[in-house]
Amino acid sequence: MAQKAAKQQAARNTSILKRTHLSSLAINAAFFLLRLIIFRASCTRATYLLYGLLSAPAFVVEFWFERIGRPTVGPSGELKKAGEDLEAKGLTEYMWDILYWTWGCTVIATIFGDKAWWGWIVIPLYSIWLAWTTFGGLREGMAGMTGATGGGEMGNGSASNRQKKLEKRGGQRMQYR
Repeated sequence: MAQKAAKQQAARNTSILKRTHLSSLAINAAFFLLRLIIFRASCTRATYLLYGLLSAPAFVVEFWFERIGRPTVGPSGELKKAGEDLEAKGLTEYMWDILYWTWGCTVIATIFGDKAWWGWIVIPLYSIWLAWTTFGGLREGMAGMTGATGGGEMGNGSASNRQKKLEKRGGQRMQYR
């Protein structure tokens, strides 16, 4: 069967996108319906301003997923492009986190009011923490590369205990390239 993996990817992406759009529609419709009908007294202009401002990233992420993940089919029905993997690690995974957290804040703001939007501040804090740990790990990984001295041998600080004992006894000295 030709392009079996691509067809599976296309079916998986179509399913994920359909589920994402339906979830988004349900959550956002519930926000407006409950805010307009049940919690009308606490609904102000700021409520809708906060909703628009803080839900915009979720809409952008959802649009981005639609653009990169939707399979394209030719006029005769053959699969042209399966779309990018929406379950990939890295940036895609982070975008799902933003989407889910924004949906959670929307649900909580629907029930408890505008102060629940403060929970959205977790997203930038999470971004800062993620960048700090990522670049901190890179910095530690690169620190081992700067430990070499000019003589072609590494300093005693980076030698293993066995190498130190051998050198202390006057045995074979280790040379590093």
